Amino acid sequence: MTGSVRQDGYPSSGAADASPEQRMPEWNGDHLADPATAGLDGGGELGIDPAELADEDLIREMHSLHRTRLDTLRHASDSALANHLRRTAELETEYLARHPAREVDPSRLRDE
Repeated sequence: MTGSVRQDGYPSSGAADASPEQRMPEWNGDHLADPATAGLDGGGELGIDPAELADEDLIREMHSLHRTRLDTLRHASDSALANHLRRTAELETEYLARHPAREVDPSRLRDE
């Protein structure tokens, strides 16, 4: 159905869909930041290399990303969401590399 509108008033599909930053330009002050420099360290990368983080810092960083996941998915700019996804993958990959035999809670297993 072309041109349909969701209950929230935004188009449901098509090239004319507004991007997240067009719908919510005030989200988290994105409109105030310079996207060319916001969040960059001296090397042009976003964030500290996960391999350089202590275990406690790695866990804290992952906790922060997971806590902000839904808001980022729903309201952040496309570039902020891409950075969030990239950073989450970097941190989780490092965690799994450090803890290949991580403890699995039996109550989280499904009967197959």
